[in-house]
Amino acid sequence: MLAEPNRSRTAVAGRDDAESFIAAFAGTMAELERVLDEETTHLAAGRIREGLSREERKSQLAAGYLLGLEHAKGNAVALARFAPQAILRLQGSQNDLRAAVERNQTVVATAKAVSEGLVRSVSEEVARQSRPRGYGPGHQAAAAARPLFYSNRL
Repeated sequence: MLAEPNRSRTAVAGRDDAESFIAAFAGTMAELERVLDEETTHLAAGRIREGLSREERKSQLAAGYLLGLEHAKGNAVALARFAPQAILRLQGSQNDLRAAVERNQTVVATAKAVSEGLVRSVSEEVARQSRPRGYGPGHQAAAAARPLFYSNRL
């Protein structure tokens, strides 16, 4: 994984450097994909707390991925010259990661829509119950309902 900050700043000087960088970058992408798949599985099953439990690790891997991406862009010519086959494998890993991100985004959007629908239904029911049920001296308005709060974070 790309946890070494100095490594991301060095230029690729030969085949060994290229192969080493590509292996580390592919490892970071594979680990990020695995964490995203775990999160997706938990969220799809409605286990929100478990799905969000690896958020810190996911952020670390995403940061490592972005550093690796910058390094790859900065050394694109050298990487293509010294390790052309490894670049093709890296592109395959990139496609796999992209697919995992898309699956994750779909599940997160679905979970968000479901939770918003639940909150909206509860809010409407609370509002319905707080409406006056009639007019005149024998019919008093119901006590005002307390405000409903929820978190926008999923």
